[in-house]
Amino acid sequence: MPKEFIVAIELGSSKITGIAGKKNLDGSITVLAVVTENSTSCIRKGVVYNIDKTVQCLTTIMKRLESILKTKIVHVYVGVGGQSIRSIKNVIVKEFNDETIVDQSMINELMDTNRSMTYPDLEILDLATQEYKVDAQYQIDPIGIQCKRLEGHFLNILWHSTYYKSLNKCFDKAGIAIAEMYLAPLALADSILSENEKRSGCVLVDLGADTTTVSVYYKNILRHLAVIPLGGNNITKDIASLQIEESEAEKMKLKYGSAFTDNSDIDSTLMLPLDADRQVPSSKFIEIVEARVQEIIENVCNQVPSEYDGKLLGGIILTGGGSKMKNIERAFRIYTHIEKVRIAKFVTQTIKSSDAKINAHDGTMNTVLGLLAKGDMNCAGEEITGSLFDSGTQKPTTADIHANPRPITETSGRGIVQTEAEKKADEEARKKAAEEAAEKARKQKEAEEEEKRRKENSPFNKLFRNVKKLLNTITQEEE
Repeated sequence: MPKEFIVAIELGSSKITGIAGKKNLDGSITVLAVVTENSTSCIRKGVVYNIDKTVQCLTTIMKRLESILKTKIVHVYVGVGGQSIRSIKNVIVKEFNDETIVDQSMINELMDTNRSMTYPDLEILDLATQEYKVDAQYQIDPIGIQCKRLEGHFLNILWHSTYYKSLNKCFDKAGIAIAEMYLAPLALADSILSENEKRSGCVLVDLGADTTTVSVYYKNILRHLAVIPLGGNNITKDIASLQIEESEAEKMKLKYGSAFTDNSDIDSTLMLPLDADRQVPSSKFIEIVEARVQEIIENVCNQVPSEYDGKLLGGIILTGGGSKMKNIERAFRIYTHIEKVRIAKFVTQTIKSSDAKINAHDGTMNTVLGLLAKGDMNCAGEEITGSLFDSGTQKPTTADIHANPRPITETSGRGIVQTEAEKKADEEARKKAAEEAAEKARKQKEAEEEEKRRKENSPFNKLFRNVKKLLNTITQEEE
């Protein structure tokens, strides 16, 4: 086995996926191992709700990967997604007394101020710069332009604080160091959207098991991100309302389910078997499935900001497990009135693999492959030989890797999420810098006061005060 590879982990509502791959000189990626663990007992709507069971799944995945690779894994790349992720626009203003030329330090100050915004019970995962307003003109790059007022327009991507802390805690308890955390929707977009689609504007819809993620791009910039708490499992549960087990409902969905059926194609006499004794009219089954599909699509439409109506020439791009449903493209065309709809069945990178799950090209592995493509740090450790004398070298922790936090300008807009360890180090660095600045200001003030006292007590000032006092006395006597 090669001693250089990258490992990525995606925590999904139905399964946790671990993947290891090697980047080749020609830009392709060779997948070395793929393992999955059922996550329905520990993850709901894309977020951790049972920490201990999630830790158990992660530990099992790491052991299975290391067994296949015959090499220790020192750190991994992780995707962040799921319920409660949302984007909020924010504007930061800086005014100058005189006409001032904008430089990088001013831009950094705006970004720092925006990143320090606080939202109740929410964490800022990332921020995407939308544009800058220089006096009355909008600019993408304002550096070098003279103005008296500078505005930074940002899109802050938020997640519930509890979900953020739980995810970090799972990896800490499992003893797995995080090389980098990425916003899964952004990593996915970078791997399946073309530059033309991002530039001309498009809506990326990731149809998952418990959630549907909507990402809106325009002029190469992420304009909106939201996660809808509806997915393929909702269709399954609706079918299960026919008084059958969810496992059987899932089989029926996969076998008979269609996102849209013409009235002329509905056979009113056709009956579908529920079990050995019961049947359901196909028309009722179609009604159940289509009603939920329509609800999901309408919720997707509601997430597209009104200012982009008619401007997203790249159309709609569908991916994820839900995109496998029959006639899903047609349903989106009918309910959204947008003709340009395509299904992204695979990533744009060249992937070499012998794994059937990868080669299925059905959209279900796109996110984890996108995370794998983001990785650039070797995740391989020592070779596992099975010897009694294996060194057992201490693995690095997430805190070790992120002991020195990176500046906001280095990570913002790239989908990189600070780990809790990195955020803590960043906060400590900011606190230290603030204390140093306050101490410097205090010393400067003391120096100024000392200089003032020194001047007041100088022989010249004493003489001047005595002369002034004498002149005042003479003036008073003459009066």
